[in-house]
Amino acid sequence: MAEEDDHYGKHGEPRKYDPNFRGPIQNRGCTDIICCIFFILAIVGYVAVGIVAWSQGDPRKVIYPTDSMGQFCGQVGTPLEKKPFLFYFNILKCASPVVLVEFQCPTTQLCVEECPTRSMTLVQAKAPLGDWSYYKKFCKDVSDSETVPNILAKRLCPAMLIASKPFTRRCFPALGLKGDEITVGNKTTFNDGQSDRKASDLLPAVKNATIVMETRLVVMKIFEDFAHSWYWIVTGLVIATVLSLIFIVLLRFLAGIMVWVMIVLVILVIGYGIFHCSMEYVNLKNAPGSNVTLKELGFQMDLTVYLHIRQTWLAFIIILAIVEVVIILLLIFLRNRIRIAIALIKEASKAIGHVMSSLFYPLFTFALLAVVIAYWAITAVFLSTSNEPIYKIFNMGNKECIYANQTCNPENYSRSDMKLDCPESQCLFAFYGGESHYHKYLIFLQFYNVFLFFWCANFVIALGQMTLAGAFASYYWAFNKPRDMPTCPVFASLGRALRYHTGTLAFGALILAIVQIIRVLLEYLDHKLKGAQNKFAKFLLCCLKCCFWCLEKFIKFINRNAYIMVAIYGKNFCTSARDAFFLLMRNVIRVAVLDKVTDFLLFLGKLLIVGIVGIISFFFFSGRTKGLDVVPNLHYYWVPIMTIALGSYLIAHGFFSVYGMCVDTLFLCFCEDLERNDGSAARPYYMSSSLRDILFKNVEDPVTRSPSSPQEEDVPLSTRKESTE
Repeated sequence: MAEEDDHYGKHGEPRKYDPNFRGPIQNRGCTDIICCIFFILAIVGYVAVGIVAWSQGDPRKVIYPTDSMGQFCGQVGTPLEKKPFLFYFNILKCASPVVLVEFQCPTTQLCVEECPTRSMTLVQAKAPLGDWSYYKKFCKDVSDSETVPNILAKRLCPAMLIASKPFTRRCFPALGLKGDEITVGNKTTFNDGQSDRKASDLLPAVKNATIVMETRLVVMKIFEDFAHSWYWIVTGLVIATVLSLIFIVLLRFLAGIMVWVMIVLVILVIGYGIFHCSMEYVNLKNAPGSNVTLKELGFQMDLTVYLHIRQTWLAFIIILAIVEVVIILLLIFLRNRIRIAIALIKEASKAIGHVMSSLFYPLFTFALLAVVIAYWAITAVFLSTSNEPIYKIFNMGNKECIYANQTCNPENYSRSDMKLDCPESQCLFAFYGGESHYHKYLIFLQFYNVFLFFWCANFVIALGQMTLAGAFASYYWAFNKPRDMPTCPVFASLGRALRYHTGTLAFGALILAIVQIIRVLLEYLDHKLKGAQNKFAKFLLCCLKCCFWCLEKFIKFINRNAYIMVAIYGKNFCTSARDAFFLLMRNVIRVAVLDKVTDFLLFLGKLLIVGIVGIISFFFFSGRTKGLDVVPNLHYYWVPIMTIALGSYLIAHGFFSVYGMCVDTLFLCFCEDLERNDGSAARPYYMSSSLRDILFKNVEDPVTRSPSSPQEEDVPLSTRKESTE
């Protein structure tokens, strides 16, 4: 007895018997009102930030290339609608280091209908037999009577045209190889208007420009792949949804069998993955270039290149083999606890059977999260494109200009003193920026956008957890199930959460959002310090990242259990978090036995859904399924595969999270039931006989003794009322 009192003294007092307690308390008041007010004000501010961003931003800046006058090439409804490509007057200027600093070539840029397919000089074009009508397409407004010197002096036309190809809507020289020599337009030389030069002289210019554009090209290809395969991606996600629903329904009626089937299938799916990777590894044995190491290959934008390297498949084999061994070892060592967890999942299946609407609640959560993510993404795009066009002075001649790289106004630059001092300079569009108060604080608006995204997303998730917890608590504390349950437990619980506990949900979400934003800042610092040589700083940053990752996991655990207690008792966040933590500590042995083992089994279910859908997607999009002519032609077939795999996991997580929340709620209610009641006729248990037998038989707790008079499920409510009187 002394041991029991000492145990309870450390972790709070156990719940006392209350004959009037019937589960989630109906007469409750609003909690954490101050945090609710702050959350509403933050949402109002978030809407204001969105309105400002939408009024100032212009997404066209990231969609269309911009000419020297700041106009968008190919924009629908403008005079440049039929001129989608950007042409550089002198591509050799792109070899300047300023390209990597200002992201702009110091040469005139013009929107054109097509890239030049022939190489010629302005002199050749103006000759009697020259093709001036073709050359004029790549000039500004120029009269046919203008002489070559006047055209060059006024910079109305380029001195030369080089055969080019479009690359991210920009015209770059069409370089090739003839033997060991670099060619442009199938020629090893080109004329720059003054003399013949080697085609290899174009390499630095093209390299500098493509460094800036290469990432944008990959992004554009990915968007194109999404555009060509979106309906197949949706089909894959629908399949994942159907599989998840079928699995959940089968789990409802055949929980024990389905869990073991799930375990076996996961092992078989991973085993097939090992077999497939081994076959790919063997088939590449004699393939040319397949023995190149990943270190020698380096980073490649086209990820499909790695699939032609044997070392890639060897890495896949090792990773899958480790995962397979770890799962098998866990199953062996946790086999007894797995049986207990399966029994608890069976009990959760009964609860879900009486609250079937809970299976569809994740769809509501998905919808709210989609709104939050869409608002954040759109606001971020508009904020990042809300800068003004900045024009700078570019020196086009060989004579040094003291005003180079200074800002200018293109409207009056030709009449300015700067133009008189530097006659060969031009005022050209450089980039988007701004120096107003709005632009100075733009980074803080982006930070606010990210922070409110985390806060709102965590609020939506917390709302789902509290709603489900209230519904399943109504099931547990109903003495005669389902007669004593409310008509619509999910809607009743959702109404209580929004009416009374919006502040509590916002409080828990705020704590989690603060930790998450700190983790984002640490990742940003880590990215900035990648090139640093200070090993102590790297070590300290790594430790901080690890600590805050652990802190985030701990806060999620505390929040989840706190929301369950709020759903039952209607108290504020801090009180509920303390009560939940102490209740778990008073039942720490049961927590160790059941909590993570049940999570592990549900995680295997998610892996199974992802594995099945992922394998189907791989064979479909990689073109390895014979007889199918509907496979879309993609740049990167891994784009839809990874999208479907990630989406399938989120869908499976949404459905299986219902089971996870049900198990956690039933477990806390079970622990409360043990403390409130003793199984006698006067104080019978609310738990079912099967759940009581499972937990009392398999979990030995020195604090809680087995009941002498266990309650049976068929005890009528009237008998219980009489006994309590």
